[in-house]
Amino acid sequence: MILQVSELKGMILKIKKVRENAILPTRATGGSAGADLYACLEKSVTINPGELKLIPTGIAIALPDSSCAAFLYARSGLGVKHGICLSNGVGVIDSDYRGEICAGLCNVSNKPYTIEPGERIAQMVISPVIIPEFSEVSELDKTARGEGGFGSTGKK
Repeated sequence: MILQVSELKGMILKIKKVRENAILPTRATGGSAGADLYACLEKSVTINPGELKLIPTGIAIALPDSSCAAFLYARSGLGVKHGICLSNGVGVIDSDYRGEICAGLCNVSNKPYTIEPGERIAQMVISPVIIPEFSEVSELDKTARGEGGFGSTGKK
């Protein structure tokens, strides 16, 4: 059974701790779109400028079916204040993945940053996914923009 978007609101997300010291995701406020994910570490990990580190969360999830996926996003505070971002931009957790969720973090600042055990390192958003059928065509519909690419609509 594929869930409808209206059914996703009451969805229960099954979460399994795959490490003993894992912390379950939490939403900081009632209006938070994302749930914070926590570093599941035995000891602190320093990310030097320009370095990438894979940080485990200690959890695995079971999404109900292919109608939704989990997306990992950077925490704005880590990114803006410390230059700690996700190395792949946005992490995609497919509905059939059952392994541990890890966050690939990179340091784009000029100072080392230390991730502490239990620190919030990323946020996870569960979203509906549209799975189209692919159809090759010889022509696409015309639009006013056409093939205008990067910067083609102007700066302002």
